[in-house]
Formats: sequence, C-alpha cells, structure tokens
Amino acid sequence: MLDYGRYYVGPLVQLAVIASFLHGGPWVYVGILSLPFFGIVDSLLPNDFATRKMKSRALADIPVWLSCLLAPVIYIAAAVWVVRNPGAAGWEYFGVIASCAWLSVIPLVPASHELYHQRGKLQRLVGRYVQVCYLDCTREIEHVVGHHIHVATDKDGDTAPRGTTLYAFTPKAVLVSTKEAWAVESDNLEKMGKGRWSIGHRLYRAIIVLLAFHAIIYLIGGPVANLVALGGQIGARFWIESFNYFQHYGLIRVHGGQIDRRHVWNHFKPFSRILGFEITNHADHHTDSYAAFYELKPDTKWIPMPSVFVCFFAALIPPVWHNMIIKPALKRWDQELASADELAIAREQNRKAGWPDWFDGAKGGSANDLAAA
Repeated sequence: MLDYGRYYVGPLVQLAVIASFLHGGPWVYVGILSLPFFGIVDSLLPNDFATRKMKSRALADIPVWLSCLLAPVIYIAAAVWVVRNPGAAGWEYFGVIASCAWLSVIPLVPASHELYHQRGKLQRLVGRYVQVCYLDCTREIEHVVGHHIHVATDKDGDTAPRGTTLYAFTPKAVLVSTKEAWAVESDNLEKMGKGRWSIGHRLYRAIIVLLAFHAIIYLIGGPVANLVALGGQIGARFWIESFNYFQHYGLIRVHGGQIDRRHVWNHFKPFSRILGFEITNHADHHTDSYAAFYELKPDTKWIPMPSVFVCFFAALIPPVWHNMIIKPALKRWDQELASADELAIAREQNRKAGWPDWFDGAKGGSANDLAAA
C-alpha cells in the first residue's frame, strides 16, 4: 500500500494550497514555498531505484485524477481569495499568482501527461482540457506526434542543444511547441479533405474551454480574479518548458534512428519521482508511451543526475548548470553511450557551444550494439 499511498503527496499539497487561499495572509505562500522545501529534502534523500509493486490501475490512477481535477479548483480558490481580500497587498497577490503557477506545473503537468497518454477517451479528454491551467490545451498533439518521434534530434523543440541557457530555451520552446501543435492539427484536417483552419480545428475548442474557465473565474471574483488567474497560467506555461530542458538537454540521436533508454535523462530522487508521477523516471516511457507510470522501471545503467529540483535551481545560474551538472554528465554519455554517428553530431554541437572537445576517449559503438547493451 505504500507504493499506492506515496503518490498522494501531490494532491495533499494541492489541498493545502486551496486551504491557504481560503485562510489568506502569509499562508498564500504555502504553494510556492513547497518548491524550495521539496528541493532541499529531495536533494538530501538517497536515490530511489525501486520498481513499484502496483497491480491495480484503477487504484493507481486515483491520485492522478485528483491532481488533474484539483488544479482548476486552486484557481477557483484564488478567485475566492480575491473577493475576500479586496485590500490585499502586492506581496499577497504575488504569493497567490506564484502558487497557482507552481501548482499548475507540479503535480498537474505529469498527471495530465499520464491521462492523455492513456487509451481511454475520457482520460484523454480530461488530460487534454485540464491543461487550461497552463494555457495549452493542444499541448499533447506536439508532445505525442512531435516529441515522441523526434526526441533527442534537432527536430525536437523539447531537446535543448548544448550550450543553450534556460533563458534562451524557454520562450523558444513555448513558441515552437505551440506552432507545431497547430500545424499538425491543420495537416490532419487537410488529409481529411477539410480546410487547414476549418471549424474542426482543436484550437477553437481550446479557446472555448479557456473562455469558459475565465467566465467562471469572473463570476466569482471579477476582472481582478481574471488577472490573477492569467498571471498564474502564463507563469506556468513558461515554467513547464524548464522541466523539458532538464529531461533531454544535450542528448543526441540520429534522424530516424532507434529511440533507446539512453536518449533521456532520469532523476531518481524520491520526490522527483513521486510528485512527477514517474515522469523523471521515463526511459521506458519513450520506448512504450502507453506504459502506466507505475510500470516504468528505473534505468540501472543511468548516468547520475541530481534531483530535478536541484537541476531547476542550478539552471537559473547557467555556469552552475553547465559546469557542475550537465557537462560532466554529457561527457560520460558521449564516451560511454553514444554511437559513432551521434558522436559526430555531439562534437559539432560542442564546437558551436565553445565547449571542450572530450571525444578522443569515446568508444562510439554502433546503434544496434548500444541498444542491445
């Protein structure tokens, strides 16, 4: 039961944030302060390499559903806070907006990701439209059709090339993922003999959901509540891309080459796994995207990476991220896991980034041999 129970940490944090908004005052910082709290605790705990012993998908999915359904409730609670605190100070508004943004990332993003990767229509519908909390109800189009096909290549907007800072990557990733999602949807409509921007385009449904969401917020808290909610949504939309930055940074795969477990980074600290519904333990997810989160097995041939929270804070200072975390990891990846063709691309990326040429000791096996290993 411990394996089932651990994933309720996310919903419990969400409930605490809802309660904090209803209480008001300094308590509105409960949500955003959970970020450094989990970051510190996660970094101090040992890595968790355990395979989950969970057999019931129905029981395992309860905290996933809770995480998705509680996310919009947080925004409703924020609107109630606006009504109850008309003379609130700016620092209180900041706490509410920042908490909304952070709780729209964790646990909502991995929870919605889990649902829209499932085969059931209801799961995919809910997983798709709760993404309104981070302004991206078409996100899974690019994720499934783009990212899962092009991961670790230069066609993947979620894979940051070497030398890219978080500040350069994030706004570009937002634009690329949005543009590609809409283009894929338009291509599908065209294949069905419809106009590229005909009424069936999912963008229009996403806009309707967004307008309905903000209509509810307006009815509760008026235009100020709309501004608070929009601030949280925009913050979350950009924040999400920062986690893609850590999951695939600098990794290389040849176009059309096999996708292997080595083409992702894994973070095995306990809270990285729990709050992310195993999205940080996702080597198997890229080889079988329908596998449930609890079925993913930790990659024991991993190259050590710290807590995903540590990666986030480190990336805020690019020299720390590059020199203390990602360069040592990529050097090992190049020398131990890359194929000969991947090494050639990696070497060119290092040259463009002004990074050291550490490839003399690289073994450069064939892609088939590395996959078999």
